[in-house]
Amino acid sequence: MPFFLYFLYFFLFITHTLSSPSELDLLMQIKDSLDPENRLLTSWTANADPCSSDAFEGVACNENGNVANISLQGIGLSGEIPAAVGGLKSLTGLYLHFNALYGEIPKEIASLSELSDLYLNVNNLSGEIPLQIGNMTNLQVLQLCYNKLTGSIPTQLGSLNKLSVLALQYNQLTGAIPASLGDLGMLMRLDLSFNSLFGSVPVKLANAEKLEVLDIRNNSLSGNVPPALKRLNSGFQYDNNAALCGFGFTNLKNCTASDHPNLNRPEPFRPNGGLSNKDIPESANLPPNCGHTGCSNPSKKSHTGVILGVIALFVTLTVTGLFTFSWYRRRKQKIGNAFDTSDSRLSTDQVKDVCRRSASPLISLEYSNGWDPLAKGQTGNGFSQEFLESFMFNLEEVERATQCFSEINLLGKSNFSAIYRGILRDGSVVVIKCIAKTSCRSDEAEFLKGLKILTSLKHENLVRLRGICCSKGRGECFLIYDFVPNGNLLQYLDVKSGSEKVLEWPTRISIINGIAKGISYLHGKRPGLVHQNLSAEKVLIDRLYNPMLSDSGLHKLLADDIVFSMLKASAAMGYLAPEYTTTGRFTEKSDVYAFGMIVFQILSGKGKITPFTLQATESSKIEDFIDPNLDGKFSESEAAKLGQIALLCTHESPSHRPSIENVMQELSIITSSS
Repeated sequence: MPFFLYFLYFFLFITHTLSSPSELDLLMQIKDSLDPENRLLTSWTANADPCSSDAFEGVACNENGNVANISLQGIGLSGEIPAAVGGLKSLTGLYLHFNALYGEIPKEIASLSELSDLYLNVNNLSGEIPLQIGNMTNLQVLQLCYNKLTGSIPTQLGSLNKLSVLALQYNQLTGAIPASLGDLGMLMRLDLSFNSLFGSVPVKLANAEKLEVLDIRNNSLSGNVPPALKRLNSGFQYDNNAALCGFGFTNLKNCTASDHPNLNRPEPFRPNGGLSNKDIPESANLPPNCGHTGCSNPSKKSHTGVILGVIALFVTLTVTGLFTFSWYRRRKQKIGNAFDTSDSRLSTDQVKDVCRRSASPLISLEYSNGWDPLAKGQTGNGFSQEFLESFMFNLEEVERATQCFSEINLLGKSNFSAIYRGILRDGSVVVIKCIAKTSCRSDEAEFLKGLKILTSLKHENLVRLRGICCSKGRGECFLIYDFVPNGNLLQYLDVKSGSEKVLEWPTRISIINGIAKGISYLHGKRPGLVHQNLSAEKVLIDRLYNPMLSDSGLHKLLADDIVFSMLKASAAMGYLAPEYTTTGRFTEKSDVYAFGMIVFQILSGKGKITPFTLQATESSKIEDFIDPNLDGKFSESEAAKLGQIALLCTHESPSHRPSIENVMQELSIITSSS
């Protein structure tokens, strides 16, 4: 009998060993799921060693030969995260952010007991946050922001004792903020902004000792803000939670007795009145019935209903009267139906029809009421009459310039704007950027502040803003810029030998200098202005091949989610500084990083900068990082110096990157010696 048991144990051991997939097998399963079309992970092959330096791009191994790190951020992956990832037991870092991954986060990921860094942010992931993540005791950074995650925040995350960063912003999370997050003794940064969370801010959370940043903006939170959060100063952000109150907090109303939590009622309720058990905070006390104090009185409800009914009737009669009066005045003025008074955008056919029927200028109609932050005569918009006269365009001029937004003049579209070529009455060629009202900052004061910044930017290496127009009828804002004839820098990369778009060496140096001057001008503004979205596509080339930075300051006009969506493309091309993924903030050194990447592109003539290019630059192997289309017609000493500048600008640590002023000094030495 003992012999039989030994044999059985041995058989089970062998079976388990043979059936367990190797790390190579797991990696190939991960590749098939993350990159189903085999476009990006071509170095991942079944006959290669994952720990070899020239195979399995983005994979690193530990001293024991086990996979310890997978870094595939920003390369355009568009598949799902497979359960197989949970089999890589030695994994300490998983970086899949800034891709287009979709589907749910597999619960098997919680098997990675050694994992310290989990970056899944900036994807299209959906479903709920797996409860099992609360078992990952070594986790220090959990980045799940900018996805489409739903459900509530698991209370189990309060068990992650080593967690220092928890970023869940820009999802679709609901429910309460778990009080258990206050148990995270190492937590320094917690971002829950731009979700649909409701209920109160837990007092326990305010007592987290090492907490430095707490962002709960744009939720539906209510009740008294714990006074202990004052210690965070500007690190505590709470705007756009209308029902929050607190003493000593800017922009928060003082609390009344009704704002304090009532422990005798279930809290928090869902916005539609329903209650989910899993959304009830741990401290909530559910009453067994409504016979106790704290339950609503039916008679009071009926009185409230009558009062609300009377108010509703009064409001309805008032609105009807105003509408009738307005209609009568419009009819007398014979304005007709050229534009709908709503903010909804007219269809292309409607706009063309309006153009056919409208023979006279539309200034008085267009700026009479509705959404128009620059309306003439409007007080407090921060602009002088001289400004309005010098920068204001009316809709008729915009329509005339674009031939009523003709498809022939359409240069391009994005998810938030359309760009048209136009000709003004004086014959000058312009570019008109049409931005939907829904993509603009909702705070009119902030929007106007952004416009003032844009109109103040005047430099030879920035595209000039000619004018602006805000259309109530179309629900759009129009920015009119000078037309830059030679396209953008991206069109001069990855070109064939002999092409007329191959840039000569002096032209490349001139373009690098011009870009640096443009950035230096922005950073030198008071207060300094960070571009945030520098790329080869944003560098336009004029007739004399001078570079012109486009979209400078544009982020000051746009809603946060629109600004963020613009960053995805930049991240995929490698322009986004690495520290942004942990801080979520841009600095002047972020622009310097993007500038360094553009210098690499100009030197190599390539749109995508590979590790091979960086290694060649570090080793001063000039022939390996200089564009072969130059056919040797360049200065090796200048190329080496520019390569070193690019390396410094793209240093992993922002503190080691030079300021743009230092870069300008180095460039002036190169220019003077040539």
